[in-house]
Amino acid sequence: MQDRKKTVTNSWNGWDPLKHVIVGRADGTMVQAPELAIEQDWPDYGFPRGKYGHYPKEMEEKANEQLDNFAKILESRGIRVDRPTPIDFSQTVKTPDWNQESMFGCMPPRDIIFILGNQILESTGSYRSRWFEYLCYRPLLEQYFEEDPNMRWEAAPKPRLADLTYKKNFWKEWRTLRKEEQMERAKNRDWVLTEVEPVFAPADIARFGKDLIVQPSTVTNMAGVDWLRRHFSEHRVHVMNFKETLPVHIDATWVPLRPGLVLYNVGRPFVPAQAKLFEVNDWEIVECATPAHEVSAPLSFCSIWLAMNVLSLDPKTICVEAQETAQMEQLNKLGFEVIPVPFWDVSPFGGGLHCATADVYREGSCEDYLPKQVKDF
Repeated sequence: MQDRKKTVTNSWNGWDPLKHVIVGRADGTMVQAPELAIEQDWPDYGFPRGKYGHYPKEMEEKANEQLDNFAKILESRGIRVDRPTPIDFSQTVKTPDWNQESMFGCMPPRDIIFILGNQILESTGSYRSRWFEYLCYRPLLEQYFEEDPNMRWEAAPKPRLADLTYKKNFWKEWRTLRKEEQMERAKNRDWVLTEVEPVFAPADIARFGKDLIVQPSTVTNMAGVDWLRRHFSEHRVHVMNFKETLPVHIDATWVPLRPGLVLYNVGRPFVPAQAKLFEVNDWEIVECATPAHEVSAPLSFCSIWLAMNVLSLDPKTICVEAQETAQMEQLNKLGFEVIPVPFWDVSPFGGGLHCATADVYREGSCEDYLPKQVKDF
């Protein structure tokens, strides 16, 4: 049994019993300054393309109230909860290659921290505004490293994110394309990132013990997938593609709930041949329920499909956003105890319940949940 006074790092999947987790904070989050990786455009809320600044204080307070409540819910179930240390996200940051006029925030630790087994891996990602975000987690990682002699603390190569990492004028050109043209480019993985250096987001990786499913996206390139294959050489790393124009993170698209059951996004169909890996291993692939909302929250770059951005506490217990009644009803029928968690006000700060967490310790070991492999996948 885990010593509650000391950290033990161990997490192989997203469903074994959760005992220790990091939950993010909304303090000081910015609508980030424009950069080559991303351009925000919210004229109806005072942030047209090119303008940046702090999220309104009232929004920040509501988000933090829901994050604090989520932390209390987890603690009431005996789960240890740690929180990151926000820094001044309004400051200009730079490297020898670039200047970036603002940072972002530290609400979604899943975007920065990847945990597999006893390894905690820092990933910078593809946004210059988030290049230094790992610093918010350093006090925790230093503590874990001191307390857990078996913890492996590593960092992926920090990408330079120089201009050559991005396709010139990508967003300007993208806005001129018809939907059909955008879909064709997405089919060819023709997004903003080039392949000059490895770039990946931990939230584009779904963990299945021995197997890792990675989604190439606007924030994860194939060079990043190649780096993951080499780094996690004892695991099987598979690529999955979905019918989506601008994919960002797999945890609102392909979500494992427990051994033998995965929830998929009906709005982002998967390539049938790639589902064979799950079918030959007798996994049930279930279409998610209809989201409660028809549009995203104000100032949110996340989609309504956060409805399926859930957090499993164990194979029978799952946290779902409190307004997502259809999703809760579906999961209840699938045999889960569903814990409703108010979280809608958090979504503008970077995601849902899964995005807002990084699970440090789950009971269990590395198992082979997909022993029958499919050729060329």
